[in-house]
Amino acid sequence: MENINFKKEITTVWSFPDRGKWKTHNGNYRGNFAPQIPRNLILRYSQEGDVVLDPMVGSGTTLIETKLLNRQGIGFDINPQAVEIAKKNLEFEGDYKYNPIVKVGDIRNLREISDGSIDLIITHPPYLNIIEYSKGIDGDLSNISGVKKFCGELEKGIIELRRVLKENKYCGILIGDTRKSSHYVPLAFYVMDLFLKNGFILKEDIIKVQHNCKSTPYWERQVEKYNFYLIMHEHLFVFRKPKKGEDLSRVRYSMGLSK
Repeated sequence: MENINFKKEITTVWSFPDRGKWKTHNGNYRGNFAPQIPRNLILRYSQEGDVVLDPMVGSGTTLIETKLLNRQGIGFDINPQAVEIAKKNLEFEGDYKYNPIVKVGDIRNLREISDGSIDLIITHPPYLNIIEYSKGIDGDLSNISGVKKFCGELEKGIIELRRVLKENKYCGILIGDTRKSSHYVPLAFYVMDLFLKNGFILKEDIIKVQHNCKSTPYWERQVEKYNFYLIMHEHLFVFRKPKKGEDLSRVRYSMGLSK
């Protein structure tokens, strides 16, 4: 394993004021998450040689970690520019068992991936159109401003994620909330509900503290003007795909969902 200054997380509150900068990791791609996030999930929920999928790969943060940690990484993104950035970030030398695969693709149609073939999914979708990652790309979720439409399109992807994930394996998704007309929009919980509705079980709800947001100075000026608090956290949900025929009554009972 690489000699990297990293501490494995053991609680449900994660804070990375200093994002990892090992290998080709950097914060140049707006909105990408700290490499500590996929590294923690990969170490917790997979083994060497496992297949790890990121269906919205962005600049390739997850796949850099799969390469470093000897997992078989697969990444897709609807934006060809993001795919090229990810490929470039994966061009580093070393004695690694696997070279990740990165292609243009859509989370809503993972036709290249067989049913039940993925060991772990890690993804970080856009939060509505807070950051628009492309211009004119049909189907780019980051260009959708309406909550209902966004959730409807993302749900198509969630159905695909359940199809390709192996039974009793995990899917981690980092998602944040937003505001509309100064009121709180709990986007993360809408997304959580979509996963539960489509057969996943909630394993963890990890609160990820936000740091160094480029838009913060602007919003700091709006706080007193519009009388609200700045949103400085995200939710890292970890879901499990249950085994076929698994009795979920105990799980539902412990969650207060049934008698």
